[in-house]
Amino acid sequence: MVELRVKRIPLLDLNAQYQVIGDEVNAVVRSVLESQQFILGPEVRDLEREIAGYCGTAHAVGCASGSDAILLALMALEIGPGDEVITSPFTFFATAGSIVRLGARPVFVDIDEQTFNIDVSLIERAVTSRTKAIMPVHLFGECAEIERLRELASARAIPIIEDAAQAIGSTHFGKPAGSLGLAACFSFYPSKNLGGAGDGGMLTTNDVEFADKLKVMRGHGAKKKYFHEFVGMNSRLDSLQAAILRVKLRHLDDWTAARRANAARYRELFARTGLPESGKVKLPVESAGGFHVYNQFVIRAEERDKLQAHMKEHGVGTEVYYPLSLHLQQCFKTLGHKPRDFPKSERATNEALAIPVYPELDEDDQEYVVETIESFYR
Repeated sequence: MVELRVKRIPLLDLNAQYQVIGDEVNAVVRSVLESQQFILGPEVRDLEREIAGYCGTAHAVGCASGSDAILLALMALEIGPGDEVITSPFTFFATAGSIVRLGARPVFVDIDEQTFNIDVSLIERAVTSRTKAIMPVHLFGECAEIERLRELASARAIPIIEDAAQAIGSTHFGKPAGSLGLAACFSFYPSKNLGGAGDGGMLTTNDVEFADKLKVMRGHGAKKKYFHEFVGMNSRLDSLQAAILRVKLRHLDDWTAARRANAARYRELFARTGLPESGKVKLPVESAGGFHVYNQFVIRAEERDKLQAHMKEHGVGTEVYYPLSLHLQQCFKTLGHKPRDFPKSERATNEALAIPVYPELDEDDQEYVVETIESFYR
């Protein structure tokens, strides 16, 4: 057996991105520092306008993180004890954690095995008189099946809040993530396709009253300083982050195109190995009508944990999204769930593995990643 050459390929290389845009970023950071306008300044207002335009919505509201974006949306809906919010058990903690923080109950619906997104066909049976919102997650950069969901939600007058933290730039039958429900929640965590130099978040909506309420809620619930209409929170996007994000937004479509090209190349490279046909490796799927932006390129793999250790040994960065389904998390024990309640989500936690797909990844690096995976199964 021929030994693989050893390379070092991180899961994400933000330094490679900075080498390209560093001068632009440094210039806007200096400009903000010279202005001394750090909180909700003109850079934030400009970014809000630009994100709204990018997502095809009338309004965008900046906040301190993607997690806060979800929390603010639920707070603006006045969700609280006794209420229910339908969502996925296979997602980042903040999706369900925000619901529980308000005293409401997350009602989990299992996922579609092909897309990792919530199985929309199962949602109707989860609706009760206590359902106050449905929160689909556009996981890994692929929109959930929103069209079918919108019909159900409209008939029941239930608002849809998109968890679009990983999906900026994705579309569903030509409609951008962020414009598919009452509101959408985005994260600018550094590892996102549009990532800042720290935490940051954004909400988009076409509803002017909802947008106005979000703006009040993010500033301690006060329209006028020291006069509080609601019990809000302190969650404001700072001008430094907004300035950096405005630079990156100008490059986002090119980065998305590069990620999609890398995904297509992976399909070609894996096809040569025969691994997908054998079932040992399953590749991510782009749904009909979907435009996947590949925040992550997540494969399903037999003996996932052993494969991950093999990849690490050979210098390839990977990540398990997510190792434990939310319904089995210790902090949600009071919800009363048990193993096998959501078998597709649980299966995904044992099989899913993200491999590098960042825009600057070159063809030789991708060949090495696939060779490393092939060598494990060989």
